[in-house]
Amino acid sequence: MVFGYCRISKPTQNIERQERNILASFPNAVIFKEVYTGVVINRHAWLKLSKVVRKGDTIVFDSVSRMSRNAKEGIERYMELLDKGIELVFLKEPYVNTENYKQALSGGVELVGNDIADVYIEATNKVLKLLAAKQIELAFEQSEKEVMDIRQRTKEGIETARLNGKQIGLAKGSKLIVKKEAPAKELIRKHCKTFGGTLNDIECCKLTNLSRNTYYKYKREIKEELQREEIVL
Repeated sequence: MVFGYCRISKPTQNIERQERNILASFPNAVIFKEVYTGVVINRHAWLKLSKVVRKGDTIVFDSVSRMSRNAKEGIERYMELLDKGIELVFLKEPYVNTENYKQALSGGVELVGNDIADVYIEATNKVLKLLAAKQIELAFEQSEKEVMDIRQRTKEGIETARLNGKQIGLAKGSKLIVKKEAPAKELIRKHCKTFGGTLNDIECCKLTNLSRNTYYKYKREIKEELQREEIVL
């Protein structure tokens, strides 16, 4: 069985990219996804996946950074799943796929009953696992570096734009106008009883297809706009 695990750190991020990448390589993968930050302890999708995955199954990640919050946690989880016989695939860091280390581990001496051979196999396994841990750590460092580089480039780009006199964000005192705001307010002013129409708030809210909070927010703003118009007049 093949599973895909997707994780984003903020609700504003797009998780679809990870899912798309996984399904492009593994079309039959069963996807588990969640929004998770370092502040949240419980990873519901991961815990659910952990309960259904079995020896011989495969878990696919877009990147090692999606498996855990940091290298230490990632190495622990990697080794735990490796020992359980679960295949791990990382699309952006294929060199740390468990298949590589399982092949190396299976290539050791298999002289059971010989104390020297047993010691040799155990030592070999430890070395290979240490190598795997180091590679995972490097993969995490590279992933974290890429994130920091992107943040730095964004910061520098904003600063360059500011120095060139470009407006960054909303001007002081200005307001972000949502596309549906103007037509919705027009309907409220035209049909709401408060402004001389024939519909009550419930009917008008349904007409504009707004949430209750947004409807009353727009209605309040319309009242303020009308008051300002009266002052000007």
